[in-house]
Amino acid sequence: MVRVLRSLPASLLLMGMAFGAQAADRFEPIRSYIRETLKEESIPSLSVAVARNGKIIWEEGFGWANLERQVPATEHTMYSLASISKPITATGLMTLVAAGKVDLDAPANDYLGASKLRARVGDAQDATVRRVANHTAGLPLHYQFFYADEPFKRPSMDETLLRYGNLVTAPGEKYEYSNLGYGVLDYLIERVSGQSYADFMRTRVFRPLGMIRTSVDIGPGLEPYAAMRYAPDGTALPFYDFDHPGASAVFSSAHDLVRFGLFHLREKLPDQQQILTDASLVEMHRQTATEQDGSGYGLGFSIWEKDGYRLFGHSGAMGGASTQMRLYPEQRLAIVVLSNASSNLPAKVANRIANVLLPGWTVPPPKTQPQPVPLVAPAALLGTWVGSVSSYTKELPVQLTFQPDGDVHAKLADQLTTLVNNPRFEDGVFTGELTARIGTPDTEHYEYVVALSLTLRDGVLNGGACALGVDLPRERNALTHWIELRREGVVLPGRPGSPTAGSL
Repeated sequence: MVRVLRSLPASLLLMGMAFGAQAADRFEPIRSYIRETLKEESIPSLSVAVARNGKIIWEEGFGWANLERQVPATEHTMYSLASISKPITATGLMTLVAAGKVDLDAPANDYLGASKLRARVGDAQDATVRRVANHTAGLPLHYQFFYADEPFKRPSMDETLLRYGNLVTAPGEKYEYSNLGYGVLDYLIERVSGQSYADFMRTRVFRPLGMIRTSVDIGPGLEPYAAMRYAPDGTALPFYDFDHPGASAVFSSAHDLVRFGLFHLREKLPDQQQILTDASLVEMHRQTATEQDGSGYGLGFSIWEKDGYRLFGHSGAMGGASTQMRLYPEQRLAIVVLSNASSNLPAKVANRIANVLLPGWTVPPPKTQPQPVPLVAPAALLGTWVGSVSSYTKELPVQLTFQPDGDVHAKLADQLTTLVNNPRFEDGVFTGELTARIGTPDTEHYEYVVALSLTLRDGVLNGGACALGVDLPRERNALTHWIELRREGVVLPGRPGSPTAGSL
């Protein structure tokens, strides 16, 4: 009996070791998949962190954080998070809400400086902080990159708002994902707190949550730990920043980000401070907007369901950055996958991890591009529409002609008439792309197409004309301008007469 009792701890130890090995082995097929895919697709690196029931159960890096210097990736490598910056910025914002310094349902303009959001439709007073944070304020598609080896420098937020702070749909009318909104929020944080956005996030979010390798951009002293961003052709990208840091500028490690995820799962680690109450966290994860694909959005978080599981989190994608953070509250599970190249590998790896840990979770098949559907223009669109595109330098006359055969012709100012590619009209919104020049200093240093998104309302077509960059291998800009047109020869009640084609 004594010998049995003495041998029992050793047996338990062996059982524990066996369980640990089994737990590690369940991820081995995913490790093999990552290594093979990095090689096959020439992706420099990828890092993973997984936490369950309040504990990190797997974290590991694969490949090279810096190819040129042969720096291996680890779970502590800092990656550019791209749009996962949004839930992090929203967390900082909520600390100001909790302190009574910001009202989520007050107009965002109440907290801005000399330049304000301008409502082209609706009322700017309805563009609340909450609506800016859940992408329903009416701000359009926007991103603007500034590379260290190019002469173009980031303007002040006041200047950015002066140029692009147009609400092109009425506040509350629809969900429209906009990086500019999170540029507004990081500016709001600065103005309310009296600190720079980077300093505020470091002192109020990163340090209290024990995120020691997380910063806005690459903080001083953290340079050795940051992964280089790589273009699709495999070249190292020069450092770049944006006019919307709150949307895109945070760097973090997989280890730090899964700790952030645990905090939002209300699984606070012992060394983390309770910077927000559980009630505030629940409010952040509450759906207050519906995205185009039917999923939801709260305060900085996407919210969706798949295979019977509810989850919230965010993804990110831009030049040299592809990222995933998925949080499953009922299963107490957090999955983080980060990479320093543009690819869909992080999403594939996140799905494979979920497939191992969650019964019934399926790995989606590869996506196929839908075939273009010929436009069948309703009678309300047929004919010629005339109006203007409003840039920050001038008004440009524009003409659109919808033909019965589905073709749409466009003429901008004195430029050649061109065909609108991929024209579609769904749910009262016309979209399409054309080759044209808007001609502002911001747009003319890169190649772009003009992407239209026009809502038909009360006999008027209006919305955004976006200079959408196509200058690869570097990611370029998406700069949206207000556009409004009326059908030629139709005088609307309460509106001035339509301009004539001769005025073009």
